[in-house]
Parts: sequence; structure tokens; C-alpha cells
Amino acid sequence: MRKPIIAGNWKMNKTIPEAKTLVTGVLDKLSGFNDVEVLFCPPFTALSTVKELIKGTSCKLGAQDLYWKEKGAFTGEVSPLMLKDVGCDYVIIGHSERRQFFGETDETVNEKVKAALAVGIKPIICVGESLAEREAGETNALITRQTEKALAGIEASAIANMVIAYEPIWAIGTGKSSSASDANEVIGLIRNTVARIFSKAIAAEVRIQYGGSVKPENVKEYMSQSEIDGALVGGASLEVDSFIKLIRY
Repeated sequence: MRKPIIAGNWKMNKTIPEAKTLVTGVLDKLSGFNDVEVLFCPPFTALSTVKELIKGTSCKLGAQDLYWKEKGAFTGEVSPLMLKDVGCDYVIIGHSERRQFFGETDETVNEKVKAALAVGIKPIICVGESLAEREAGETNALITRQTEKALAGIEASAIANMVIAYEPIWAIGTGKSSSASDANEVIGLIRNTVARIFSKAIAAEVRIQYGGSVKPENVKEYMSQSEIDGALVGGASLEVDSFIKLIRY
């Protein structure tokens, strides 16, 4: 059975002191709770701090991006080796904000997925459509393409070591959210795409999250769906009480 994963993507929020307050507050209320895999994804500056705080717990550490080269003259970038060195278990790749604001493409997503897997970091691959694409009836074709291109050249044995996140762009940070049944349908499409590329058995192992204005008020609706294995959470992961409610849905 796939273990649900709730990942908090802090985006560009939290100083180191603020990170300490948030993580310690969450850990205080999670003692002995292991039914869900909990993942903190702070900004690069707080990775080391959060790693120290979660030592000895079941919580995991994730970064929000990486570059696909291990070292070199790439000012401002962070390499997979650096993330491995700091203790990252996961890395978010292809988030819509990276695609929208920083020129991420299906091809660079694929390069980053391969780079993460090469050093033993599990990628969380984000896919999702814009409102215009959804209204034009392009959702299925776009999601299929993004999934196929992200997984191009990946060995079947590596698929179980990754997570896919369906994040409709129009629902991120807007307060709007896809209905649970619609999200489940798209996530089923993603799983079927993985099955077509690899096998049904491999697809059955892959955890696929929903992300897009997930809140304590609606998380149960999503988690009751057969294909949804967790949530990639933005704003609701920045406060102790709301994040705890999501984890304990």
C-alpha cells in the first residue's frame, strides 16, 4: 500500500529563526505519529537548520529546486551533490512557478530528475495545466506530455523512488482548487501514463500527490480519493496548526 506523503513547500518564506519555530512546533505535535510521511521543503538557507531539527524523527528534508550539473561556473545555482551533502531526501522539480518565472521546460525538468536520481535524492516531479489550457480542453494532452518528457530515459527501477505532484497552475496560491473527483481523474491519467511507459505494477507503486490551495478544510476530500497519495502544500504548511491538521487529516 502506498504511504501518504504530505510535503510542505515553504517557497520563499521563513528566515532561519522562523524555520526553527515552525519545525519545532510541528514536531512537538507529531510525536509517535508515523501514518504519513512528512516532508519539509524550506528555502536553501534553512536546509541545514531543518535537517538538524528533524534528526531522530521520521520527517524528511526536501529542497525546492536543483541544477543538473554537479559543479561548475553556474552562479546562483545549487547542485545535486550540495543537496545530498546537506542531507536532502527529496527535491521538488518542475514546479509551475519555476516553469512560469524561471524558464523551466520539460527538457530541463528531465535533466534535473536524472541528476537527482544519480545522487540518491528522490524527485517530486510537478505537472499541471494553466486555466487557459484547462478551458481549451488541453489538460489531458498537456499532463500526458509533461509526464512522458519528465520520465524520458529513466530506468524502470528508479520509478519507485520518485513522487509525482499534480498541481493545476490556476489553483496554486489562488484559493481556488480542483474538485477532488477532477483531481483524482487527472492523477489516474498520470498513473496510466506511467503504466503505459513502464508497467501497471510499477505505476501502482508511484505516489502521486495533489497540490493547489490544499487546506485543512478540504484535505479529507482529496485524501478519500483512490488515486491521490498525499498533498504538496504551500501556504497551509507555513503555520504549525494548519500543517498539523493536514498531516492528521
